[in-house]
Amino acid sequence: MTVTVQPSPRPRAARSSGIGRLLIAVYAVLALGAAGRSAVQIIERFDTAPLAFTLSAIAALVYFVATVALIAPGKAWSRVAWAAIGFEAAGVLVVGALSVAMPQLFPEATVWSFFGMGYLFIPLVLPWLGLWWLATVRRAERVAAAAEAA
Repeated sequence: MTVTVQPSPRPRAARSSGIGRLLIAVYAVLALGAAGRSAVQIIERFDTAPLAFTLSAIAALVYFVATVALIAPGKAWSRVAWAAIGFEAAGVLVVGALSVAMPQLFPEATVWSFFGMGYLFIPLVLPWLGLWWLATVRRAERVAAAAEAA
């Protein structure tokens, strides 16, 4: 009796594999840092810079959603990751530009003000790395799907 073993199809790339793990760790750290910062700012002195502190809280929420979406499997979570990271990219660009052009809007710093300068510009670079990673995973999934169909 001969047993033949069929090779299993190549596993699909996961958002949480490879470089994705590092991105998840950075997003989680930023989520905690931004949440802690905004909570303290909102509790202690919200009336001094409500826009800035609210934007920091929004940034924390976006980082948290991006972290979960990068970890969770499935197409729906992939869409959530694209949306969260895309929103983050737009947010850091808009808030960064406004904080440079109209600093009076931001009497105190936000996570995204001055393009994330207070966070070593990580908020400026991270969404572009995240979007690149999502595109890489999407491409790998398409190649794997095509290979399975053939």
